[in-house]
Amino acid sequence: VQLQASGGGLVQAGGSLRLSCVASGRAFGSYPMGWFRQAPGKEREFVADISWSGGHTYYADSVKGRSTISRDNAKNTVYLQMNSLKPEDTAVYYCAARRGREIGSIYEYDYWGQGTQVTVSS
Repeated sequence: VQLQASGGGLVQAGGSLRLSCVASGRAFGSYPMGWFRQAPGKEREFVADISWSGGHTYYADSVKGRSTISRDNAKNTVYLQMNSLKPEDTAVYYCAARRGREIGSIYEYDYWGQGTQVTVSS
């Protein structure tokens, strides 16, 4: 599976962005998918995860209530809608396909996109 993330940009605090991640390969629909982020000088951290069917979603406390992960298996795409953005949301955002069982652990995600930069100004 190859992943291509897009949709990042510069936005003012309180604004919104929708990130997209398009996957190549017919197996996309069988993988749970996740979003992670990495700020300068910090470790990569979990943001959200969605089951292969889209029926189950999981969020980090830092984005819960402000973000929504969704997927369209017919389009091989997973989305991350982010609202009420804060300067601390500034990071490179990565999408990833999970083969393991532990949600949120970077070691359980085997395929990674190249990342898209999100910058939130105060």
